[in-house]
This record gives sequence, structure tokens and C-alpha cells, in this order.
Amino acid sequence: MYSNKKIFILGMARSGYEVAKLLAKYNNEIIITDQKEQDENQIAELNALGVKFIKSNEPESLIDNTFDVLIKNPAVFPYHPCVSKAHFLKIPVVNEMEVAFHYLPKNITIIGVTGSNGKTTTTTLIYEVLKKAQVDVVLGGNIGIPLSKIVQDIKENSILLLEISDHQLNDFKDFKTDISILTNICPTHLDFHGSYEAYKNTKKKIFNKHQKSNIAIINKASVDAYEITKNIKSTKYYFNDEFNYIKNDFIYVNKEPVINIHNILLKGEHNYENILAMLVLLNVLNISPEYAKDVLQEFKGVEHRIEFVRTLDGVSYYNDSKSTNPTATVTALKSFPGNIHLILGGMDRNQEFNEIIPYLNRITKIYAIGEVRERIITFCKENNVSFEEHEFLKDALASIKNNVKPQDIVLLSPGSASWDQYSKFEIRGEEFKSIVNKF
Repeated sequence: MYSNKKIFILGMARSGYEVAKLLAKYNNEIIITDQKEQDENQIAELNALGVKFIKSNEPESLIDNTFDVLIKNPAVFPYHPCVSKAHFLKIPVVNEMEVAFHYLPKNITIIGVTGSNGKTTTTTLIYEVLKKAQVDVVLGGNIGIPLSKIVQDIKENSILLLEISDHQLNDFKDFKTDISILTNICPTHLDFHGSYEAYKNTKKKIFNKHQKSNIAIINKASVDAYEITKNIKSTKYYFNDEFNYIKNDFIYVNKEPVINIHNILLKGEHNYENILAMLVLLNVLNISPEYAKDVLQEFKGVEHRIEFVRTLDGVSYYNDSKSTNPTATVTALKSFPGNIHLILGGMDRNQEFNEIIPYLNRITKIYAIGEVRERIITFCKENNVSFEEHEFLKDALASIKNNVKPQDIVLLSPGSASWDQYSKFEIRGEEFKSIVNKF
């Protein structure tokens, strides 16, 4: 455990704030730093606990060899000057979830869900079904609930269900799940990891320290997910294989039909795959799929993921702000037959949009926004796609309002991170919904 240590926390946000509060209980000397001004009430609370907050654009000037550990916010790049200096000084670099792991009760089952796409929906579905089955389950992680916030409320013999991002996996050392689910892998966040190979190896960390007694549930149809997990020690279960699959409008588990997709409120092949992963997990846990059937008749999906906003004058508006890579945008495009006005763009991370090419016949016009819009404009010109350029989302929507006609679809599916203009994709999605609802 972390006690009687000198601790440097790089980056506030939710995770830095919660891990500081947790570690303040264990006689630690703690400094937390961020480039931005923070909530005054939170700073006052931390100060009362003995935690010192320092606003700084050069946090590397604050760290020296007297510190025992650096706790890095997952969004901070691994080659940040402060992180590099910590490595040079041989100071361990971890993250909030890794720290909180050491405070967990021993007799619990940890289920971790990761993947390039689908992890939030899969995690949320699992949580809703386990609750329906009256299982003692606690939800946290990348889904918006730092483990440090809930760790001391978790009871023995319960299930801890965590959505885990590649940014969190990157700084794991001791963290270990009992059951890990890998929904898929595709190229994304390459600016953070440096290469696709590094990204894949980071995703593989969801199986760290697994033995034969631990469970891995893997999407066999995702070639890279299948390839990188060939040599893991876990007991493996696959979906999208000869035992667990989708065929003729039914989802099958162990070659037995479980549910007709027409009885599922969620639509889209990607969602059926997320449901399939969840059903395989239920089978592993010996929980009846009947609980899943009840949930799936009512579950509308995750906010900001192909989320229906409203229909106005025959035009339907969908918020897919959680689409932070082009593969996720492809998933959204597959959900509609055509007449799509696509809002595309955000942070420039050298992403390519060629995956969208097979679905261009469904797109009426692309509205390029954000930092990456020049790259999108080049893509549109090369592929003879009608487009408009707007720096901001609000301007794109103002133009769209005058361009659409009945039966059209307006889809915010940026295929890009939000960090060029928004601190998180949720804020981008909320802005979209707010503007659309005021039309």
C-alpha cells in the first residue's frame, strides 16, 4: 500500500482528485499539479486533507528525487517532460487505477472490459444484467467513476466491473483482473502510443498476470485481437466463432439460440456483437440469459453513442460524440441506409479516414470541423464527396439546418478526439444536443 510516502500527482481531473483524497488517509505527503485552474471547493477540500495543489505549466520543475512515486493522469502523454524526468530519476510512474487496486479486498472478482470500440456499451450492458440478476456488482473505471472513489465501499465476495482504456492500461504494473474482455482492436490513439504495435501491446495488458485459472473473452473476428492473445495463459472463450455467433436474426451461445435481434431495443451489428460478448460472460458466470432478455427489451444504449436526439421536420438527429476514431464512425454509418449529413472532425492525431470510403454512398455531405478539418477536406476532394468547412460545431449545425430535407439523417460522428476544442467528448455531445434541441 501507499503510506508514509511523498507522492506527486500529475493532472487533476476526476482521477487525480479522487486518488489524492484516498492517499491523504495514509499519512502521505502529496502534491497535485495541473495546468488549469481547478474547482475552488475541491482545492479547499484537498487543502484541508493536507494535499497541496500547484498550478503549473512546467510541472517537471516541481519533481525531484525526494518523491517516491508519480501518479499520472491517464490523458497525460507517456513522453510528457515530467514523466520523462521521473523515469530519469527512477521514480515509479503509475496511474490512479493501479494505486486503488492495492486497496481492494482480496475476495472479489474483477472483470475488466477494454477494446478500441464497444467497451462502454458492453460494460454498461453487463452491469445492468448483473443488477437484474441481483448480483452484488460495483461499476467503475473509464466509464466515469474512478476506482479510488469507490474502492473502500467494495465488499468481499462482490464483483468489481471496470471499463479500462488503453491510457489506463499503459501505466499498469501490478493490476490484475480475474476476467478480461477484449471487444476488438483497430488503429487509434497512435499519437499517444507512437505506433500501432505499441497500442496493441498496451491493449494486451488487460491479460497481465493471468494464469489458467483466469478467463479471457475475445472477439475472434477482430484479427488483431485474436493474434495478440494467442500466447496468453488465460482460459480463452471466443465470440464470433463457431460456438458463439450471430446468424439468421438470432444470437447464439454454445450453438444454442438465445435471443432474436428483433426483441432487442438496441440496433446495429456492432451492438449485437457487444451483446454477444456479454452473453458469453453470463455463460462463464453460470447466470441465466433470461436476465439479459429482460434488460435488452428496454436498454436504449449509452449516451453519446449513436444516441437519438430528436426528429424535426422529418429529419432525425443522432449524437455519436463518443466516436473518437474512424472505425467508430464506420460503425455509425453502417447503422443508417443513406441520406447522412456527417459532422466529422476534431483533434488532429494523424488519423486517416479511408475506412469510410466503402460507405460514402450513404453520405449526402460531410461537414469538416476542428483541428483536423484540412485533412478531411483533402479526403473529400480525393473521393469526390460534397463537403463544407467549419471550424466549430455550432457553425456546421447552423448550415445543416438550412440544407436538410425530410428523411435525412444528421449524424455527429467525429471520428476524432475532442481535445482540440473540448476537454472531453461528453461536452461536445452535450453541445450538439443542446443546439439541436433549440432548433
